Amino acid sequence: MLRAEAVTVRIGQRALLEDIDIAITPGEVLGILGPNGAGKSTLLRCLSGTRRPTTGRVTLDDTPIQAISPRDLARRRAVLSQHVDLRFPFTALEVVALGRAPHGSRGARRIALAALEQVGAASLAGQRWPSLSGGEKQRVQLARALVQIREVEPGISRYLLLDEPTASLDLRHQHSTLSLARRLSREGVGVGVILHDLNLAMTYTDRLLLLRSGQSIAQGSTAEILDAERIEQAFSLPVQILPHPGGGRLVAAMTDPKGA
Repeated sequence: MLRAEAVTVRIGQRALLEDIDIAITPGEVLGILGPNGAGKSTLLRCLSGTRRPTTGRVTLDDTPIQAISPRDLARRRAVLSQHVDLRFPFTALEVVALGRAPHGSRGARRIALAALEQVGAASLAGQRWPSLSGGEKQRVQLARALVQIREVEPGISRYLLLDEPTASLDLRHQHSTLSLARRLSREGVGVGVILHDLNLAMTYTDRLLLLRSGQSIAQGSTAEILDAERIEQAFSLPVQILPHPGGGRLVAAMTDPKGA
């Protein structure tokens, strides 16, 4: 289990996060929702071990994450960030293969090609990174994250942390990316994902953490958390929860067309 316990992050007098408790369990997709500036990315960086909280702690299977060696940590959790600043003209295949560095070079090409196929980007393998569109880069980086936690020793828990993975993607690739996250969770991977689309969260997550101004408003099952009252509390926008024609529910914002 990847767990944050009483995590607070402060810069000067400002609290980016305040007393957050949350856990990602192998086999589930945890969604992290909230308005801009809620502290979502800060929390994900704490969970990944790339940012040390001011107070509180993050543990991976009961071991403080800061006590785990960088190599071992990289083999057990992978992160897809919002922005990746890569200035070298690597091919997409070379970028993906970088994810195998914690494991050594054996089989790196085979695993990287399989990951590109998995994210629907096999045709990009030979293309240079600077020539890719924003959405293509996002899918290549997702493949890089996948190979980082692939073929780990049996019995070792794995985690995939995704910071707005659908932001640069078209409609089809948004759903294919989150469908892949769901499949990975069924294979025992713990997935934490920051989302802004409430309907995607409704469809693909098992549990939700709802943040506002660095504080936890609510957490629990997706069906429990995504109700009109909590969404309005978090986003300061009234919504309706509507039945989906195919089953399930949809979130619809209540806007005034005269004031739009």
